[in-house]
Parts: sequence; structure tokens; C-alpha cells
Amino acid sequence: MSEMKMRKLFPSSPVSAGIFLSYKCSGECRHCMYACSHRWKANWISEEDLKAILSELSNSIQPSPLGPNNVGINYGLHFTGGEPFLNFKLLVKAVRMASELRIPSLFVETNCFWCTEDELVRDRFLELKDAGLNGILISVNPFVVEHVPFERIDRAVRIGREVFGANVIVYQEVFYDQFKVLGVRGTLQFEEYLRMAGFEGLLLAELLPMGRACYKLGNLFRRYPARYFFGESCVRELTRGWHVHVDNYCNYIPGYCAGLSLGDARRLRSICEEGIDLEEHPILGFLARDIRELFEFSVREFGYKERREGYVSKCHLCLDIRRHIALQTNEFKELKPREFYFHLETGF
Repeated sequence: MSEMKMRKLFPSSPVSAGIFLSYKCSGECRHCMYACSHRWKANWISEEDLKAILSELSNSIQPSPLGPNNVGINYGLHFTGGEPFLNFKLLVKAVRMASELRIPSLFVETNCFWCTEDELVRDRFLELKDAGLNGILISVNPFVVEHVPFERIDRAVRIGREVFGANVIVYQEVFYDQFKVLGVRGTLQFEEYLRMAGFEGLLLAELLPMGRACYKLGNLFRRYPARYFFGESCVRELTRGWHVHVDNYCNYIPGYCAGLSLGDARRLRSICEEGIDLEEHPILGFLARDIRELFEFSVREFGYKERREGYVSKCHLCLDIRRHIALQTNEFKELKPREFYFHLETGF
């Protein structure tokens, strides 16, 4: 490593983002990269913080290529969690605030646990549309259907298309179609899904090897020793401006790097313009230069031991080290929220 070390990290201004209303969820999916769960304290984002964050984001969020009234998974702004429909009143207020700020391509994500009756779903979708919501993202995969009956998901897709037309994102549609063909009713355990569909069904979809998936689904991936990832920098992930997140504690989370905070999103412009001092955020500094530095630091200072079975990805190695450190100390302000690290190995 050169003696000339990066002193500051300059994240790109966000062009697409998601805001967590809370990490609290109705379920506890095995693949959840943000370790959301019903076990979390709700700690809903305050309206004051929401207003400040939306004001910051309104300067840079870009619309879908199809226009500001259309949605796309990596465009515009979405409200998420956790499960945002656990606090429907707050969700409506959040949509209205964003719409008043003319933030484009607004949508909300849901696992559809609440979609028990047609009238309820239609009324809520129409209320959100009247508040300024452009579309909806419906989560469909073998992990959601472990705790949400497929009929509720199917109802949300059908009525969502009535209300929002083409602005319904079924994520992931391959599973939605597969469940229809398999005739899935009610909930379905993942092991039973594999028996019915085979492992090949998973190969058709996107399953990111990060977050809780590293611990609960690690057997699905090939594993590598830590040294396999040495020499790799995370600077692109840390500075990218698309599909970033802000949580209910106002942490500005880069990309899919759950449990890693770049600072207070209420000061987003200063984070991007003035940069992040890596002397004050050493974990970020190690990751920006070489993940090997984080590994060696964790072994030296916190007694970290490499996993014998290896790691499924660079993200897994990073996450496992951060988890080891965060469970011992709260001295690193970039390891937030700390509670995230306590929920990684829970789930089905």
C-alpha cells in the first residue's frame, strides 16, 4: 500500500434512493440484506426528519427515463423498510411530502402481508395515488411467501395494475409466474419450494449474496477464503449515487451496504460536497483502499478469526468483520445502526 492514502471519500449525489420508514417488518426473510424483522423496535422516522431528508434529496433525484410519472427499480424515490404498510398513516404523509417537493418517480415497496381483502387494497392504493404516489413495487420470492400467503400477493398485483397500470413492479416476476404455474396456495416453506421447483428455479432470479442471506442461505453459494478478496476496494460501492438508502435514524447508507453509514442524511449536500474524513471513519478508509486492511485491523485489534467455511462474496467478508466489531463496541460511528448486527442470524 502506498504511503499516500485517501484522506476523504466523496459520494456522488444520489440520483435514486429509498427511505426506510422503519426496519420493523411483518416477517423475517432469510435473504433480507437489511436484516429487517418483527423483532426490531419500530422507531418510525419522524415527520421532521422525513421533511429534512426529502428536502435534501429533492435536489438530485432523477426520474425514470419514461418520465417523472413513471417508475423503475433504480430510478426516482421509493419508501421501504421494513414494511412501510405497518404504519399506513405515516406512509401517506411521506408520499404527500415527497410529491409536494416534486420528487419524481415515487413508489413504495411492500410484501403484501396486509392485502387480505380487495376493498382494503383498492382503497389504500387509491389513497396513496391521490397523495402523489406513482407506482408500487410488490416483493415476490420464495422467502416472502414463507410468511405471506401467495393469494395476498396475487391480489396486490391484480389491484395494483387496476390502480397504477404499468407502474407496478413485480420483483421478481419470474417467481410470480412460477408460483402461478405451481399452483401455490397459502404460505410455502423454502425447503418445500425447492422440492417443487428444484434449485434451477433460483438460478433464473437475482439473489444477492449479502445481508442475512450470507448466514441463512450460505449453503447455496460457493465459498472462498478471505485472501481471495484481498486487493479489492469498495470505493465504487461507497460512492455510487444510484439506489442508495436513508434509514429511519437518518443514516445515509451507500448502495446495498446495510449497517454502514456515511453520515447524517439531513446534511446530505455537505457529505457529498465536503467529503467524509477517513481519519474519523477508519472502517470506511479500510474499505475504500483494500478490504485486506479491514481484515488485518479486525484480527489485530478485535481478535477476529477467519471463518473456516469461507465467504460467499466480498460483501460477506466485509459484513462478517463489521458484525464482529460492532457486537463488541459502538466506537465506530460508521457502523450504524448497531442493532442491525444483532438481527443477521435470525429468520426462518
